[in-house]
Amino acid sequence: MHKNVESILISEQKLEKIVNTLAKQIEKIDLDFKIDFMVASSYGSGTESSGKVKIKKDTGYDVKDKNILIVEDIVDSGNTLNFVCNYLVSRGAAEVKVVTLCDKPSRRKVPFEPDYVGQVIPDEFIVGYGLDYDELYRNLPYIGVLKRSVYEK
Repeated sequence: MHKNVESILISEQKLEKIVNTLAKQIEKIDLDFKIDFMVASSYGSGTESSGKVKIKKDTGYDVKDKNILIVEDIVDSGNTLNFVCNYLVSRGAAEVKVVTLCDKPSRRKVPFEPDYVGQVIPDEFIVGYGLDYDELYRNLPYIGVLKRSVYEK
């Protein structure tokens, strides 16, 4: 375990099961699809959402009349995903659904519920398996709780 991680919340083995379960749920969607990336954030380098969402990279595709599935690592305040979903609908998307690995509903600031959820987690600051704090810890093979001393400086 990394020295800045307090505890392992979701092990490598549990992550594999979660990802397989989500994949089985999603593979029922029988569509031709394209993959693209958007970058949107309301956090910057902090641990609390600012509430102001910035789209740093928009999709390169015309979304009009398309069904969109957003793949997200974590739903926390709901601000960013609520904004992005509404933004895509305003651009003409037929339907927007969200799949998330981790859901933290206790932190919601706007009414938002993902369509597919890997695991509901407690109100802890987590890192690993792609999740970061200030662009660090993404490479951990598990999801761990970051020690408060790291981010409460």
